[in-house]
Amino acid sequence: MDNINSENNLTKKYQPLAVAAGFGSILGSGIIVGMSSTITVWQNGLNLTNGQVGVISGALTFAIAIGGLITGLVTKAFGLVRSFNWMNFIYALGAIICVFAPNYPVLLIGAIIAGLASGLDLPISLTMISHDAPDDQTSSKLVASTQIFWQVGIFASYGAAFLVSRLAGATGARVVFACLAVVALITWAWRTFSSKFRNFHIEGDKRMRAAEAKNHSSDQVSVKNVLFGKNKKKYLSMLLCIMIFYICWNLLANTFGQFQTFMLVQAKASQTFATGAGLVLNIIAVFATMAFAKFSGGKYRNIFFVIGMILQFLAMFSLAILSHDLWPIVVAIGCYNIGNQVAGEAIYKVWTQEAFPVEIRSSLQGFLSGLSRFICGLFAFVTPMLVVQSVIKTTMFGFSALIIVAFIFGFTMTRLEDKYHIRK
Repeated sequence: MDNINSENNLTKKYQPLAVAAGFGSILGSGIIVGMSSTITVWQNGLNLTNGQVGVISGALTFAIAIGGLITGLVTKAFGLVRSFNWMNFIYALGAIICVFAPNYPVLLIGAIIAGLASGLDLPISLTMISHDAPDDQTSSKLVASTQIFWQVGIFASYGAAFLVSRLAGATGARVVFACLAVVALITWAWRTFSSKFRNFHIEGDKRMRAAEAKNHSSDQVSVKNVLFGKNKKKYLSMLLCIMIFYICWNLLANTFGQFQTFMLVQAKASQTFATGAGLVLNIIAVFATMAFAKFSGGKYRNIFFVIGMILQFLAMFSLAILSHDLWPIVVAIGCYNIGNQVAGEAIYKVWTQEAFPVEIRSSLQGFLSGLSRFICGLFAFVTPMLVVQSVIKTTMFGFSALIIVAFIFGFTMTRLEDKYHIRK
């Protein structure tokens, strides 16, 4: 009981850091959903062509991916703490450029700047948590809790877009991006000027130096030294498992997420029912994320993972073999939304933060996130062909196979954690 109380007290003590990092997740999902939900408003307000709309959407996706891929270079050049503190200021600059954009080129520049900063911030924020947290269990709980903020960003962006949808010209879109800029500036100021966070960073540095002294390690920790050093079998095997799991899962999550509403409308649901069902099902997903965050540092985490993967498989497989009537689709989407919260993005973040030395976590997390998003961006070119009624059942069989592959490599990762005593 004392141990449980001690763990809860530590989690509560460092929770503000997780919230500050979580605001980066709000901004990350906010820029994606904010752009997608207002792109027609931008098009009408700035007289954009369909080709220009496609370029802006694609540029944002690839900017986020590139931001993730260069995370290691940025943290090496500017330091982890400085990057954590200032990344949202750059995001705010990009959002403000969008707010005042008079034409297509300026809007494109703003989207690229905000996208790069967003892609950089996520892995940096998660690494900051694991750097400052006093132990692995606390770190796992805090990292997993940031996924809740990603969902909050989705709700907030859709809600803001809905509220301003009747404003003339591009005014509604400008208001949405102004809201993102304000949140980014608040996050920047909080991270930068908080004395509590400053003390957390100092304590984290002391723990790292003490650990290095205890291990008598004088070698510089780098991605190359870790992945191809004396423990290369350990680290390369975990990297491979996490990478394949996340790419397979993310291909499904990005693609299926794009046409959930489409499937409901095709099943004769009204647009109001389709969007309303989406909001309700996402609320269920938030509660699933909260449940996973609670158990993410404990012994039941792997049970959650297996159940989550089974739910995702059953959802996709049922859509492949059963009728496409309205309520079977609603139930399948509900099962999927629960499953992918406890066996998806959140557990990928936890695995990456646990498996590798803290010095290279932001680099590897950024690489994996960037690579996955880049592949999803390329895959988006064929997404419209996958939702045609004549091939949608085949698509669902393909998604079922993706889940099986993801499960195999994810389950192997859980065995590797036990083998190498990653979880204390």
